[in-house]
This record gives sequence, structure tokens and C-alpha cells, in this order.
Amino acid sequence: MFLSTSNYLLQILSPSSLQAEEDLSLNPDNFAAWWTHIHSTRARLEAAEKDAEVELAENDEKDTAENSGASAECVVLGPLRSKEARLGLQTLTSLYERALEIFPTSFKLWKSYILTRQRYVLGPSVLAGTKKQKSVKRKLDVTELLQEIKDAADWEGGLDGGVGFEEWKALIATGERMVSWLPNLPMAWHYHLLPLLHPLCPAPLSRTYARRTFDRALRSLAPSLHGKVWALYLRWAEIRGGEAGRRVWRRFLKVDPSLTPHYLTTPLPSPLERSKLLLSLARQAQAGTYTPVDGQSAYQLFVEWLERVEANADEVGMDWDEVERARAEAASSSGTNAQADADGTADQDGGASVNGKLMRIDGPMRPANTVAPSAVANGKKKEPTQQQQQKKEIYDSATDPSSDVKLDVEQIVMKDGLEVFKDQAGRLWTGLATFWIQKGEFDRAKYSFETGLGSVLTIRDFTQIFDAFTEFSETLISSLMESLAAEDEEDEDDKEGMEQELDSAMQEFEELMDKRPFLVNEVLLRRNGNDVVEWEKRVALYGQDDEKIIETYNKAISTINPRKAPTALSPLYINFAKFYENGGSSDPSSESGEGKNEKDLKSAREVFERAVRVPFVSVDELAEVWCEWAEMEVRNENYDEAIRVMQRATTAPKNLKISYHDETLTVQQRLFKSLKLWSFYVDLEESIGSVESTKEVYDRIMELKIANAQIIVNYAAFLEENKYFEESFKVYERGIDLFAFPIAFELWNIYLSKFVKRYGGTKLERTRDLFEQALEKCPDNLCKPLFLMFAQLEEEHGLAKRAMAIYDRATRAVKSEDKFEMFTIYIAKAAANFGLPATRPIYARAIEVLPDGQTAQMCLRFANLERKLGEIDRARAIYAHASQFCDPRIHKAFWTEWNAFEIDTGSEDTFREMLRIKRAVQAAFNTEGSYLAAQVAAARLGKTNTTASSSSNPANEDGGAGEDPMAALEGAGAAGGPSFVAATKKTGTEATTALPENEGPAANPDEIEMDEDDF
Repeated sequence: MFLSTSNYLLQILSPSSLQAEEDLSLNPDNFAAWWTHIHSTRARLEAAEKDAEVELAENDEKDTAENSGASAECVVLGPLRSKEARLGLQTLTSLYERALEIFPTSFKLWKSYILTRQRYVLGPSVLAGTKKQKSVKRKLDVTELLQEIKDAADWEGGLDGGVGFEEWKALIATGERMVSWLPNLPMAWHYHLLPLLHPLCPAPLSRTYARRTFDRALRSLAPSLHGKVWALYLRWAEIRGGEAGRRVWRRFLKVDPSLTPHYLTTPLPSPLERSKLLLSLARQAQAGTYTPVDGQSAYQLFVEWLERVEANADEVGMDWDEVERARAEAASSSGTNAQADADGTADQDGGASVNGKLMRIDGPMRPANTVAPSAVANGKKKEPTQQQQQKKEIYDSATDPSSDVKLDVEQIVMKDGLEVFKDQAGRLWTGLATFWIQKGEFDRAKYSFETGLGSVLTIRDFTQIFDAFTEFSETLISSLMESLAAEDEEDEDDKEGMEQELDSAMQEFEELMDKRPFLVNEVLLRRNGNDVVEWEKRVALYGQDDEKIIETYNKAISTINPRKAPTALSPLYINFAKFYENGGSSDPSSESGEGKNEKDLKSAREVFERAVRVPFVSVDELAEVWCEWAEMEVRNENYDEAIRVMQRATTAPKNLKISYHDETLTVQQRLFKSLKLWSFYVDLEESIGSVESTKEVYDRIMELKIANAQIIVNYAAFLEENKYFEESFKVYERGIDLFAFPIAFELWNIYLSKFVKRYGGTKLERTRDLFEQALEKCPDNLCKPLFLMFAQLEEEHGLAKRAMAIYDRATRAVKSEDKFEMFTIYIAKAAANFGLPATRPIYARAIEVLPDGQTAQMCLRFANLERKLGEIDRARAIYAHASQFCDPRIHKAFWTEWNAFEIDTGSEDTFREMLRIKRAVQAAFNTEGSYLAAQVAAARLGKTNTTASSSSNPANEDGGAGEDPMAALEGAGAAGGPSFVAATKKTGTEATTALPENEGPAANPDEIEMDEDDF
């Protein structure tokens, strides 16, 4: 393979290197001269190698075209396939070896030498010379280094390990010499160990030797520099695989478990080891000692572990028989250890320990129950401190990847899953059942499904488990049916057994589907056992099963906390009592819906007795129970018993000053002030009691001061029906004393109307006194009906003059919104009783009192009255007075009526005066802020408002009349007449002729539009 010595000397002693060799012979300790000579020689050889490579590449193309492939020599020799490359290797090796004899501790020289030899043996690196490769020097983190080693340890080609074994040995020997001179430099070990990752590295070097060399590197370097070695070591373990690779990874993970996720992505770990590592990560994430890089939560890691267990159930989990044995052994061991601790005879020499703390050497751990000899002094056992107790770790084979013990999946799911992730119980239970299905333990899978259905707290989890359970049952039935169909020719006994199994599976499936409503109800009751509605639904689910119904009611009563029930609890007791009253559940054959059994009033009373002692949230619930109890007695015609029940319920304590709303007292103490209870008692007495007993109950309500207005009205109506009129009126008066306005107003209204109906005018003075009392404190917004009733009384039974005085008082007392209506009634009554002239002072006062908007309306009525009486001047004065409140753009009806009035009764002067007033009023509104309000009001009416009343072309409105009538009147009366603002300086005819074609006269913004009919 190599050249002879004579030929080699002829090649290396080129004319260009003679001068350098002569200088080195004279000054061999000059490192710079050696370095320059090596680099110049390497550059010359690399140029020759490139030329040779080009020639070989052309020959390879020809060989590839002729032989359909590259030559075997090129493939085997790799970088040394050319004569020039082999010559270059020998030349550079000679130079480096001579230099290293003088500078054996120069890392720079060793690095250049080892990289040069690697280039000729390993081939060029894919990432040679990149920044990524150089950054390996500056990093110590194993995670980053491992990723970069994966990219760096990638070569193109290389020398075959069999043919070039000697050259590989020489390369490794060179590395050994380098690390022997530089044992504490991590990069020296890096360059020495890197060739061991090459895929063409011979087996004697890449396996046992490599493993021992990596171990030697770890022992030689400081712990802080182990990262660079571990990155190569772990990569080597991934490439070589097998048990050795797994052991290397386990060693590293004991020191630094942060690379556990990366290890799980490799094909190295077995399914059991992978599951144990995932479980360990999930536990660490839950404890907060591990944070996943990809942001996974502890639950996601645990579900990933569960999915791995489901997929590899046989390799990972124990069978049920193995689980039982393991648990029995653990229980036995636990009992033995407890007994030994109690006797003080715990094993003290069974394991290696330091200060009582178990040391892990290798292999499975033993329980940490040993005590160091130093911990026992003078026959007394030294107790560990709290800090030592917290740091004490108990060995668990479930997280030991080196252990071959399979996992107790059920126990892990219970402890690490269901106890921690309670909101994800559905997924965990279905995962556990799926594991048992994969193991073939169908009975255990059914048990898991049933246990899950009986423990989940949400409908979501229930639905998830139930759907998986039904799917499993359907699959099992289908498999049995297929197996049964395929075994037609098999033994009859086997076939019969399979048929029985199929029948049993189908029966279980039907029972499961039938139980679904009950299971859903159980889920809701487990979530909230105080939900009264769900307990009622459960009772309804049992239908005709009386025993189950009674059991459910009793269980509900014993379970529900009255203070925590979201809805009223009393209906549960009431329905339970009605169940006994009706004789159990209804008989389907009975059309009336009667119970199947005889009525059991005794049991119903017992239920009510239990109910009245329950500390309900509100008094109304307790009152409802008492009322229902009394109603039950009434329905069964036990009237005396019903009265006794109500008397019991309404028994008052000695202290009557108890507040009904005092939450610190029990509902039983506050029950006697329940108006609901007393109202029912009163109704019961009215129905089956006497008048005297009913009056006593009403009087008791009044004494307790719990009566409302309805009670007062009912009491008075009851007395009135029984002809106790005066007593009924006294009840009204007592009620009025109890309540203030506005409730008193309703009582006064009923009281006065009944009193007037009863006595009319026979007790007029008493009636007047009652009205005066009612009006004395009555607010202005409620007194109107009382005034009208009072005035009507005077009109019918008293004096008209008194009636007018009452109406006059009413116009002063009622609120502003009702005054206009009150004046209207007053005027109508005055006109009916005293004639139209008598209404004049009323109109005058109304105009003074009413607001502006209603004053104008009242003025119109007043003006019409004067016109009827023939007082034209008085009517005109009223119109003039009202005009100040009426904007011509809004109140057009007023000005239309005044216009019609002047046309009918006025003269030209009065009409002109009306127009002047109209113009003045409009000008007044134009100068005020109401101008904008007028425009808005007009816009709401859908009419167009402009600042000028007349359009630019009046002929459009007057049917061709080109002259404004107002302008004509003003022109006619300009001399000596009232001063008006002229609409135009010219007459209509002149203005029309003077304007250009298609243009009207100039518009005046103050001009008022008038029709000819207005004259």
C-alpha cells in the first residue's frame, strides 16, 4: 500500500522543502519553522491530491459507464485511493512525528496532526469548517452538545475497516499518545473519541475498546468537563445500541435525568423501560421537579404513559394473578417490617448505609429500613430529624428502568392518576380498562368500567366510560357470535358453554343499558348529594317499586344537608308523606290513579313529624310543611286534627319580640310570625270553623303585627259577609293605623266606598270626618280619587256649594299633571249647577295656575264660552292673551281658530291687529332658543320649516295669484296705519315684471304667508 523507502525519500525531498529541512536541522527548537514547513508541505500535497482526484473522478465516470458502478478499490480505500493521497499521508505523518518528538505537549500540533490523519482515514466531514462545529469547544451542556455531535459525526466515505485496519489502529494509537501527553484537556479526548463513532470503524475498536476508552476519559477529566465526553458517549450508545447502549444511557440519566425525553425518542429502551421512564417524568412533573421542554403538563405525560401501557400491555403490565401475588408479598413485607420496628430488631447489617441512609450500588434497591451502628447508642435508637425524614426516598421498582419487574398498572392509575387528576377520571378509567382488555382479563376490565361508572363526578366522564363499556360489550358479543358460528363441527360441550357465555354477555349488556338512567342520576348525586331535584328524579325512576322508593326517600332525608340544598327541601318531605297517604305508587290498572296499597296516614304523620324538626333555610319551607300536613288531614276529613295541627304550628313563645328576619334563630322559633302559615289557618277556620274562632285568629294576626293589606281587606270582608258591619269598619281603621300611604290609600278607598254604600247620607257628618281624615295625610299624587268621591257624596247627599268647595280644594291639592283634568271636571260641575257665567272665575284661575301648554288650551275653551255668551270683545282679549304661548309654526290650530273668529266677528282693524300680534309672536319665538325646538317639532310632524313663511314664488300656492295679500294690505294702509315690516319695496306686479325670467321676488325671512281667504 505504501511506497518503498527510496521512492518515498525521492518524493518528500522536493527542491522546495530542502531549504526548510536545512533550517530545521540547524534550529530544531523553532516551532514557527516547523509549523510553516508543515503547512507549506500540506498545501503542496493537497494541490497534487486535488489534481489526482480530478483524474480519478474522470476514470470513475468511465468505469461507471462501462461496468455500471464505481471500482471496488475506490470504494474500499476511500480517501487513500490515489497514489498522491497515500504519499501525502506518509509525508505529513513523518513531519508531524518529527515535530512531536521535540514538542510533545503542544495541543496545537497534536490537534493538527490528529485532524490530518482523520481526514485520510475518516473522510471529509459534512460540516467541516462550519461555525457549528467550532462552537463545540465553547459549550458544556450535554443536550446541546449531543445535537451538535449528531451533525458533526457525519462523514463522506472513509477507509474500509477491514482493508485499512492497520491505518485505523495507527489513527487510534496516535490518539492514545495524544491523550497520554494531554490527559486533562477535554478537546484532546474529543478528537480521540470522535473516530470511534465512524460507521466504518473496525469492530475491535468501536465496541469494547471504545466503551473502555470513554470510561477512561470520564475518570481522567474533571466532573465539570464531563459534558463533552458524555455527548460522544451517548451518541456512541445510540449508534451501537444493545444492552451496552442502554446501560450507558442509564448511567448518565442517574447523574442528569434531563435527557430522559431524548432517550425515549431513541429505539434503545424496551417497552417496559420506556414506560417506567415516562412514569418517572410524570411523577416529577407533578411534584414540580421537572419542567418539560415542549410544554407538556403532568397530565399529558401521564396519558402518554397510559397510551404506551395500552399499546404494550403484555410487555409492561402484570397479569392479575401476578398483581395479587405482588400485593400479598408487599403486605406481608410491610407487616414484617412494622413488627420489627415495634420490637426494635430491624435488620441493621443487611445493606450498605451511611448514617442510616441507604446507598444505591447496583441492582434492585431494598427498602430503606436499615439503621447505622452509630445511630444506636447506649441501647437507645436515634430518631432521624425532620429534614432527614423528608429527604428519605423509598425505592420503587415502577420507576427503576434497570429493573425487570413489570408494573402494577391498576395501582399506578389509582395512585398517580385518579387521586391527582380527578377531573380526568373518564380517560383514566377507560385507559385502565383498555389495558386489561389487551391483557385478556375481561372480568377485570368489566370491574374497572363498573368501578369507574360508580365513582366519576361529571357527566362528561360518565359518558366517556359508558360509551367505552358499551363498545367493549358489543365487541365481546360479536366475537362470541363469530366464534360460535365458526365452531359448528366442534365438541358439543364447548359449543354449549360458549352459548351460555354469549347469553350471559347479552344479558349483562341489556342490564347495562337499562341501568343507564340510574347511573346518570348517581353521578349527579355524587357530585351534589344535596340536590333535591335529582333525588326526586331518582324516586321517579323506580316507578312501581315501593320498597326502592321508600329506601330512596329515607336515604335522601339522611343525606341532604338542609343548609346546603340548592332548592327547597320541603317538597321532598311533602311528597314522601303523600306517597304514604296515597297508598304507595299508583296502580296502573286504576283509572283514578289510586295507590296499590291502603292509605298509611300514620306513616305520613311520622314523616311530617320528622319534617317539622328539620332546620330549613327559610321559614316559608317549614310553614309549607305544616300547611301540607293540615291539608292532608282535611283531605281525609280529619277536620279537628287539621285544626289541632295548625294550633300547634302557630303556638307563640313567651317572647313575642322575636324578629321574623333574624337569621341567628332557628326557623321553628320564628314560625309563629309566618304570614303564610296564619293565612292558611284563617282560610281553614273560615271553611270549617266558627265565626268567633275565625275572628280570634284574625285578631291574633293583628296583635302579632304581621298582617298585610290583604289580610285587613279579607278580615273586613269576612265580617261584612257575616253582618258585622261596624266591626268591619273598625278593622279598616285598625289597618289604616298600621299602614302608611300608599297602602293606606287603598284601604281608605275601599273603606270609604263601603261606608258610603252602607250609610249614604244618613251619617253625613261622620262620613265627612272620614274623608277629611283620609285627605289630611294623603299625598298629592293619590288624593284625586278621594276628592272626586267626596265631591260626589256632597252632590248626592249634601250641598252643591260644599261640592264646589271640594272641587276648588282639589284643584289646589292634586299634582300638576292632574290639575287640567281637575279644572275640567270643576268647570263642568259648576256649569251644571250654577250656569255658564259661574265658570268665569274658574277659567281665570285655571289660566293663572296651569302651565303654558295647557293654558292655551284652556283659553280656547274660555274664548268659546264668551262667544256663546255674546262677549266678543272678551273672547278677543282671551285670544290675544293666549297668543303669547302659541308659536305660529307649531300651534297652527290656535291661529286658525282665531283667524276664523276674526273673519266671523271682526273687522279689518281687528284682523290687522291679529296679524300684527301673530307677527310679533313669531318674531319673539325667532329671537329665543325655542326657534330650534320649533323646527324639531315641525320636522316631527313631517312639515317643512323655513325662516320665511312665504316661498320665493307665491303663485305656486295661490293658484296663479302673483301678489302677496299681506303686501297689498300693507301698501293700502301705509299712511297712518300701524307700522309693519314691508314684505317688498315694490308692488307685486312691479316686482314680478322687474325680475329676470324664471326668478321670483326676493324672499323676506320675516314675511308671513297669507291666503286670500283670510280676508
